[in-house]
Amino acid sequence: MTEEINIDTATLEELRDILINKTGDVKLANRFRALFNLKSIGGELDEKSKADTAVDYISEAFGDSSELLKHEVAYVLGQTKNLHAVTSLRDVLISQSQQCMVRHEAAEALGALGDVDSLPLLEEYFKNDPQIEIRQTCELAIERIKWENSEKAKSETLEKSAFSSIDPAPPLATDVESKIDKLQTILNDQDKPLFERYRAMFRLRDLGTDEACLALASGFADPSALFKHEIAYVFGQLCNPVTVPSLIKVLKDESEAGMVRHEAAEALGSIATDEVLPVLQQYSTDKEQVVRESAIVALDMYEYENSNEMEYAAIKTN
Repeated sequence: MTEEINIDTATLEELRDILINKTGDVKLANRFRALFNLKSIGGELDEKSKADTAVDYISEAFGDSSELLKHEVAYVLGQTKNLHAVTSLRDVLISQSQQCMVRHEAAEALGALGDVDSLPLLEEYFKNDPQIEIRQTCELAIERIKWENSEKAKSETLEKSAFSSIDPAPPLATDVESKIDKLQTILNDQDKPLFERYRAMFRLRDLGTDEACLALASGFADPSALFKHEIAYVFGQLCNPVTVPSLIKVLKDESEAGMVRHEAAEALGSIATDEVLPVLQQYSTDKEQVVRESAIVALDMYEYENSNEMEYAAIKTN
């Protein structure tokens, strides 16, 4: 018999049990829903004890086998603004048993939290980690923390974003550049610092026009898997149908890194146009686990986007 738990009444412990799949038969999509709701509690810093407990419960999922889930766990912890998450995120970055995509997200989360005390660790892995995705993520996290604690951050005029996410870099200031062709040039200039290129990326996102989206899509020609995965993530935020062809192309390209293809699948789930459904169904059986799981979760998102549900909320367990 299926028991339905509503997030408005679920206890912290019930959400944890769903997230860590305590019964062994909880659908991945439902575990994601539990995660999102634990995230909300983990960010309620006016109730510190409860928030810290939520962060601890979220962190338990780092012991899971799903690369996709663990990557999302790291991302969520970075978005809580709760420094209680720092210890588990550092442990994941250091762990050589965790997959690259999970370690990268842990480094990015430390940057999102603005944790100055993590700078020495980030510097070490920026200089010495053998995986370029980790080195590049640490570079961005270092620059983000330095920027956040700089005079420049206090004086720059940033356009108010429609998005609540804490990003790997702030958008370029409004008085620096607002012309899409110039922003596209910065975005794709391999000679510029990665942090500046990311700032151009998020400025284009915040402009959000069809022209800006197409400029962003040019970033899929970049050699960096990290860079391309961030473009796909941004497209998932924008939910602009003009990005669908480029996302489908990325998802279908089996030579692309899993971290890029998975993010393309999730973005397609967020956009949820009619042409997306058969593509996601096709890749829900992909041979690469992280892509396969992303397509399954994206199909759940698609169903939600095309339903009359007010909230992505109902959690079912057996």
